[in-house]
Amino acid sequence: QVQLVESGGGLVQTGDSLRLSCAATTSGRSFSTYNMVWFRQAPGKEREFVAHIRWSGGSTNYADSVKGRFIISRDNANNTVDLQVNSLKPEDTAVYSCAAGPAWEFSTTPDRYKYWGQGTQVTVSS
Repeated sequence: QVQLVESGGGLVQTGDSLRLSCAATTSGRSFSTYNMVWFRQAPGKEREFVAHIRWSGGSTNYADSVKGRFIISRDNANNTVDLQVNSLKPEDTAVYSCAAGPAWEFSTTPDRYKYWGQGTQVTVSS
């Protein structure tokens, strides 16, 4: 079991930065055995993949739309995964959610993830 709680969202202007954080509480398995991923969902749109980091932190993947602007990182000692979001654009406006998946699988499909946080709202004004 994994419980996830996101924080760090807010209302910002174009070009600003935010640091989103996801705190995990696990039972049965260590946080370091899960790959972690950030998704986002804008109003009226489907949830989309943003960034992924493997259990060790040694490998990351990004959606093309955020590559070069967003950075995902994790701290296995403190059970957290962060998403540094830079150079924000109005089209980045969405609810950002973190999810946990098994260490042997990498997927950009939301249905593959069993554990989700409640999300944090990021709104970028023009």
